[in-house]
Amino acid sequence: MRVQPSLALLLLCSLLSALTGCTNPNQATAPATQVPTAQIISKPEPAAIVLSPTPTPDMTATAQALQPTATPTPLAATPTPVVRQGPGGLPYPLQLAQLNFGVVGHLYYTDRYTALATAQEAGFEWFRQQIHWRDIEDSSGQFFWGDLDNIVAATDARGMLLLISVVRSPTWHTADGSDGMPQDPATLARFVEALAARYQGRVHAVEIWNEQNLAHENGGRVALEDAGHYVELLAAAYNSIKAVDPRIIVVAGAPSSTAMNNPDIAVPDQDYLRAMYSYKDGLIRDYFDVQAIHPGGSANPPDTLWPDNPSPADGWTDDPTFYFRHVENSRRLMEEAGLGDHQVWITEFGWATQNSTPGFEFGNQIPFEIQRDYIVGAMQRSYEQYPWISNLFLWNLNFSVLQRENGLDPLHEQGSFSIVHGDWSRRPAFYGIQEFIAQTRLAQGN
Repeated sequence: MRVQPSLALLLLCSLLSALTGCTNPNQATAPATQVPTAQIISKPEPAAIVLSPTPTPDMTATAQALQPTATPTPLAATPTPVVRQGPGGLPYPLQLAQLNFGVVGHLYYTDRYTALATAQEAGFEWFRQQIHWRDIEDSSGQFFWGDLDNIVAATDARGMLLLISVVRSPTWHTADGSDGMPQDPATLARFVEALAARYQGRVHAVEIWNEQNLAHENGGRVALEDAGHYVELLAAAYNSIKAVDPRIIVVAGAPSSTAMNNPDIAVPDQDYLRAMYSYKDGLIRDYFDVQAIHPGGSANPPDTLWPDNPSPADGWTDDPTFYFRHVENSRRLMEEAGLGDHQVWITEFGWATQNSTPGFEFGNQIPFEIQRDYIVGAMQRSYEQYPWISNLFLWNLNFSVLQRENGLDPLHEQGSFSIVHGDWSRRPAFYGIQEFIAQTRLAQGN
């Protein structure tokens, strides 16, 4: 999501963070050096790690290759990479054989059964749930998993694939006593190792942090130098997760789409990615499967991009970070850094509708029917033109419901991104997504 320099928005989002893990972009020991062991697929054919709702231990099933309805046009010619062996004797990095579809939602202390059934009705096969590490580990080092046990069990029972997004350190693990990224990578490694072990076979991917170029996600301040520390955290987490279950896909966290350069708000996403990729001569290349990206949207159609094809919308149009197609710029950085064999997952994308949140006024230009058209247009574009994207997670499913359940402002921006109303009645976007996914599955041979 796009960062806007709005103090009022930061305060509003902080009010919801305890309930929802709000990560809205408007709020603003060295790892082992051996080649990691990861679960992957061979080249030059499209990669195929097969994930099923009830995965078999050896994961030997095969998936249909992505069959777009139009010829994909890669951003640049990328040399065929050398096939590498990763954890468990699987290829590295792990990849999906065709475009998958997921949704971001919130299952803590709510009607998770309706949420999961609604997600499946729309056609989503993946669910992304964010968790707060600080709420699970206490100062003695013990883990109290609480309602996460119920969430994982319910998701597994519905036959959905689960992506866990880990954020918010316990304050005693950070250098400044905040809940930002931990000082010692070993502390995060220990936590995700326990997570992977407890939910082995039921958690299919783990995303390490979220929008780490935002001050809000980094304890209140952020600097470009933090990108190197993030890579150390990612590498330590990767090794720990793969030691437990090499089938788990490790996702590098998505920077927020922003050009803001203010240590109290954000570091530009492109600068942060460059710093991640160049740290220690490209250390990151050995320690992640997939790069997550959060492209913007504002009120701009998904096929527009500043400066060559700017949007006609009113405001939020004069920088590429306001656009869905900004994902192309991030992919270009990956290819320039020699990371073209790593796929992209968009772990948040969407369009706001009418809302009362400062900094999100662009949503007032988007009626429900346009929200539908832009979401489906972005999915169509990804399917036809971005063969390097293998998973799309819509932001979001049910934050409108959460706001209603908790007596919060029904026009807060988080709920405006939802594809259902607060009473679970469907918005037009729900039906548009449902139709698109069904048609795509037929084209993919599923």
